[in-house]
Amino acid sequence: MKTSTQKLSQDHVSAVIEMALSDHVSFADIKLEYGLSEAEVKALMRENLRAGSYRAWRKRVRKFSDRRENYK
Repeated sequence: MKTSTQKLSQDHVSAVIEMALSDHVSFADIKLEYGLSEAEVKALMRENLRAGSYRAWRKRVRKFSDRRENYK
């Protein structure tokens, strides 16, 4: 069974990554546009970013989410 991330074209994968890296786009926004859950976005990011870049992104997302109720 294919996951939602396997159905995306490379252009859409790039767009999701760009959205996820943005500090102004929430997981809810990504879900609305691409139908990906938070877990699927995290998996896509883990598959497509270097390990250090992924860890830095997750650290930043956690830091922002602690300060803002409706972030990522």
